[in-house]
Amino acid sequence: MNWDFSNKVVLVTGASRGIGQGIAEAFLHAGAVVLATATSEAPTAWMADRMAAGEPLHYIQADFSAPGWQDALMAAIERLGGVDVCINNAGINKVADVREVDPDDYRRILEVNLVAPALLTGLVAPLMIRRGGGRIVNISSIFGIGSRAGRISYSSSKAGLLGQTRAAALDLAPHGVLVNAVAPGFVRTELTERVLGEQGMADAASRLPMRRLAEVADIVPAVLFLASAQNSYITGQVLAVDGGYLAE
Repeated sequence: MNWDFSNKVVLVTGASRGIGQGIAEAFLHAGAVVLATATSEAPTAWMADRMAAGEPLHYIQADFSAPGWQDALMAAIERLGGVDVCINNAGINKVADVREVDPDDYRRILEVNLVAPALLTGLVAPLMIRRGGGRIVNISSIFGIGSRAGRISYSSSKAGLLGQTRAAALDLAPHGVLVNAVAPGFVRTELTERVLGEQGMADAASRLPMRRLAEVADIVPAVLFLASAQNSYITGQVLAVDGGYLAE
């Protein structure tokens, strides 16, 4: 499908690599002005290349685990004249048994994965309403629906994000702002490789009904659809893109 986001401003958090990079690049290809965030001081290599080529990509550093990110991010949005779509993708993970969780790690994961999307949704929603409506897509996880050993922090944050999605959808539905979530399964990214390792990814793939991990390109169309004008009546929902994992 040929997506058209011409004249739309799209915010994508956590866009340095993986799913976030794939989403941001897809919106650029579809004609959007994209504001991308990451924690690095300077744009990452793919961003710098696109910006040097004159594409409508803007970058701002945002560490959602640290205070003070709201003012700088909102100033960047206002310089672009507002925002039509917000993709809450930034996320972190640390594997630890519930008996060994470090309190600081737990708080940081919640700050990035759960608290920041709630605050950002609250900040961008009035701007979307002013423009006649908008779309917010939260990137959750199948571990927000099910879980596995060692995922107490991550599952807590991603399950909370699903509840947040439903609550925000109810608050904003009367104003034409639709809020949904995508829950990816096992996706071949740097983060997945770092957490699982090559053997862990192979083992995971062997247990999936489709017998392969998702690629970033498998996730992106679900996000684009929920963020598009083609989605005119879906809100408060979660779309699992998991190769059949949850069906079992």
